Amino acid sequence: MSNRTWFYASEGQQKGPFPEAQLRDLIARGTVRSDTLVWTEGMSGWQKAIEIPGLVPGAGGPPSMPMPGSPPPVTISGSYSGGPLSIDFGILDFTWRSIVLVIGCILVIPAPWVLVWYTKWLVPCVNVPGRPNLSFEGSAMTIVPWFFGAIVLAIAVAFTGIQLLNNLMILVQIALYWLFIKWVVANLASDGRPIGLNFTGTPWAYLGWTILAGISIITIIGWAWVYVAWMRWFCRNIQGARHEIVFIGSGLEFLWRALVAAIASAFIIPIPWMYRWMMNWLASQTVLAEPGADVGA
Repeated sequence: MSNRTWFYASEGQQKGPFPEAQLRDLIARGTVRSDTLVWTEGMSGWQKAIEIPGLVPGAGGPPSMPMPGSPPPVTISGSYSGGPLSIDFGILDFTWRSIVLVIGCILVIPAPWVLVWYTKWLVPCVNVPGRPNLSFEGSAMTIVPWFFGAIVLAIAVAFTGIQLLNNLMILVQIALYWLFIKWVVANLASDGRPIGLNFTGTPWAYLGWTILAGISIITIIGWAWVYVAWMRWFCRNIQGARHEIVFIGSGLEFLWRALVAAIASAFIIPIPWMYRWMMNWLASQTVLAEPGADVGA
């Protein structure tokens, strides 16, 4: 264990890596408390420091080992239960499906059906601890009225020639994005049964985050921190799960990854690999926590 490097969660961010000797020094100084969540390679998920045998003075012995062949525990009291989310998909599968999605959106009319088809493929690629066989059960006919209603409204506004009304169409688009998020979250299922999730973020808060994200672009790099904060707000507002959903990634981590992905994507061919790489990181920074656990968010 002495050669391991450790991470710990503080103020909603992942800190580290630290050599074990440095982590023990942080524990001795009180920077890392007994209830601080920590992780090192080989652990299935984040746990309180006091739950790691020998790490914190006075900590108890190791938990009982599961019987051979039994599944890992889903709930670990006071920890990020079962570890982070993960996502994986084949590059070729992603590429041709994304091309079909783009073509469908360009043609406009098939867009709702193609979007639902794409979402039904992507959602099962996400692995959520304790939620086997994740799926999306939404129907395209639900969003057809929103989609074509917005198109008809946009055409009518364009014919008026009033610039103010054209600007207000941006608010309509933001409202549609918000409705789409609520609809997707509400239609997530596990083993074919609805999970019962609900997105409780208000449209005004979503509008505020959208405006803030737009303004942050002028700071050159500040958008990365705004995006991470937006992700934390989004996760906090997913209700109905047995555990709290917490995003622990930092702005700096997102910034350098986004820059690498942007540079590599300029060569076109690496785009699918870069997309999967970024999606994998975002999923790994989204974890399940016991309700009321101190995650520093």
